[in-house]
Amino acid sequence: MTTPIPYTSITSAHWQPALGTSGEVVEGLRDIDQAIRIILTTPKGSDAHRPEFGSDLHLYIDWPTNRVTPHLVRETVDAIRRWETRVSVVQVQVSIDVERVTVRVQWRVADGIPQLTEVPYARAA
Repeated sequence: MTTPIPYTSITSAHWQPALGTSGEVVEGLRDIDQAIRIILTTPKGSDAHRPEFGSDLHLYIDWPTNRVTPHLVRETVDAIRRWETRVSVVQVQVSIDVERVTVRVQWRVADGIPQLTEVPYARAA
């Protein structure tokens, strides 16, 4: 989860507004975590100014459980490689239950400690 800070306290070259928190930002590793969340939850074609931005994860959410995992892993790795070049993906794990699909992305910056970003998706009823 991201930890926002007031915009007056920005010390990093890499930062962005914190989602859902007016006047606060995330920076450093929290900026990357939030960027990965944005990439994976933005359907390709939904950003008119960048129609290729995002991922196609949403296309697979309701696929049969026994067939969906390799597609979610591929889409996750491809989207992060294209849109978040500050990191390399170490591992992608997919967890599926009746209500939710969760994609866990382990990533690292160059020579850094592996980090974990978790992105839950609600399943259609």
